[in-house]
Amino acid sequence: MSPRTIAAARRPVTPERLGLAPLPVPATAKDPVARHVRAALHAQTLAMLHYEPGTRTGEDPEDLHQMRVALRRLRAVLKSAPGSVPDCDRLRTELGWLGGALGPVRDLDVLIDRLRAEADDFPEDERAVAATLLDGLVAERLAARERLTAALNSPRYRTLLTHLAQAANSEIDPDAPQPELLDLVRAPYRKLRRAVQALPADPPDEQLHRLRILGKRLRYAAELVRPITGKRLKELVRASKELQEVLGEHQDACVAEQEVRRLVAAQGDVVDWDLVFVAGRLVEREHVRRLATRDLWQAAWLAVDRQGKAALR
Repeated sequence: MSPRTIAAARRPVTPERLGLAPLPVPATAKDPVARHVRAALHAQTLAMLHYEPGTRTGEDPEDLHQMRVALRRLRAVLKSAPGSVPDCDRLRTELGWLGGALGPVRDLDVLIDRLRAEADDFPEDERAVAATLLDGLVAERLAARERLTAALNSPRYRTLLTHLAQAANSEIDPDAPQPELLDLVRAPYRKLRRAVQALPADPPDEQLHRLRILGKRLRYAAELVRPITGKRLKELVRASKELQEVLGEHQDACVAEQEVRRLVAAQGDVVDWDLVFVAGRLVEREHVRRLATRDLWQAAWLAVDRQGKAALR
């Protein structure tokens, strides 16, 4: 990449340069689904642009988190109404690529902060050992941040923003079939419900993680439609958020336990028993938390199911 191309890539992209209005025009209850999708694309693309500078600097990890949330909402909207905008599949693919650049940095931010917080009440010497253990994760985060910066500086990212703006501004085909608004919520609700019903009595952690993803898609779809339906979906949004949080805590505990074990194994053949002891304390805490959250998700799901049946009948 030439210096001129790099310089151009680093210039901030503004809504005006993309042809986007500074504020999206909200869709109304009388508008077709395609109009709601365009309004959501407009709003979430603006959110990505807003949080991009902070994502680049890394000064506040919340900026990266919010940019990633906007990206996930974009993917969820496009998945909920496939074919509603031109090149829908290509947009989802490119958003998946960008998510692959944002995700590792965010996941490591969360993991490092979590394990540091767990070690806060350790004795001073054990906190020092914990810091040494986490040095590997810090190095991995630096490498992941370099990959993230390269992605944000790439022509591919600029092209993605252009295509998102074009989709948000695209004309609606009046002859294209339009699903009902609530159908956008019914589909992810039914998919989540089928997934729960298919679970064994003691589901593997991976299957619970899959439920979290499906619950998140339900929440995003309900949030897309909720402003038009008034209070009808309010409790479903709340319940799906609670399910997402419970399963998210379970997944975070699973990942933390696995990563601590991996860090110990990476030390090689020379055994540092102080490090092994501190790692064992961290693993035990995450293991207990993982088991505790496994006892909570079913009640959270029953609340989602109850609200889904009431709102989507």
